[in-house]
Amino acid sequence: MYAMKTVNPYYRWHEWSADEAFGITEHERREQLAMLAENIGGYDPVAQAKWLDALSHVMDTDESPEMRRLAVMAAGNVDDQTAVQILEKGMDDDSVKVRMQSCRALGNHTADENVLLLASAVGSETNTDVKHAAMRALQEQSSPKAVEALRLALSDRDPSTQNLAIVSLRGATGKDFGDDPETWIAALDGQPIEERPTRFADRLRELF
Repeated sequence: MYAMKTVNPYYRWHEWSADEAFGITEHERREQLAMLAENIGGYDPVAQAKWLDALSHVMDTDESPEMRRLAVMAAGNVDDQTAVQILEKGMDDDSVKVRMQSCRALGNHTADENVLLLASAVGSETNTDVKHAAMRALQEQSSPKAVEALRLALSDRDPSTQNLAIVSLRGATGKDFGDDPETWIAALDGQPIEERPTRFADRLRELF
């Protein structure tokens, strides 16, 4: 039990100050943040609020991109406005891996604010990996804003971005208009296009 209390931050949530919420060494801090990310979704609202304050402090002060990435991962497992604010900080982080994790975390919940943050990243992000992470997160969102952002990505000069836009649009719209970006643009703009039959691979994805 002592070892559990030492490792699991849940048992320490009532003891910490902002600078002492996690371990002293880099290894300890990473281990405790990773465990918090795994478990915070099951904590009661009071404990979640306490830890979200600590995670926000990590985002504001910690120099380690890995610590900030784990803070974003933890916040993404809480459906709370404070958690969204942490993810918004993550979207503006200097680290590519923090921004990518923020995109994945935003995709965990269906909310207008999450969709807007992801759509903004698709339109303005200069790093291709982050842009693609935002597009993958929008695949699970059926919002018109998500579809609009992915439709704009169809005009990107990068073929990999175009292909990912089509894959994500299949998920966001439930439609399949083939593999040609221009055909998708025409269909999304309301022009009559014959929809292709659902592919066997897509049926398997829906089942599993």
